[in-house]
Amino acid sequence: MLSEKLLDHFQNPRNVGQLPPPAQIVEVANPACGDTLRLSVQWDQDRVALVRYRTRGCTASIATASVLTEWMQGKTAAELRSVSAGVVEEAAGGLPPESKHAAVLAADAVKALLAQRK
Repeated sequence: MLSEKLLDHFQNPRNVGQLPPPAQIVEVANPACGDTLRLSVQWDQDRVALVRYRTRGCTASIATASVLTEWMQGKTAAELRSVSAGVVEEAAGGLPPESKHAAVLAADAVKALLAQRK
């Protein structure tokens, strides 16, 4: 069962779309289930000014990506380094065992973003 917060993000997703250049864009995929997540971020100095996402996947992946963008907003690159599947899952209000892959995908996207930023 999905949390009330996660269901709200699925039914009313936030920050859907893609930012135009010069936004930084990364895309990650889960080869086991086929879910994909593309993040685009506009930085202001070292802080996330705007973030958008596009995802293809299950309910949990779509909702978790929406939660992730809200969590990222305004954070510095250093703060983003604290991301983990557990952090994303907590921000989403929890995930059932069969949906934990969605939090892993979201955390992987942030890690890819930071790795590309170096």
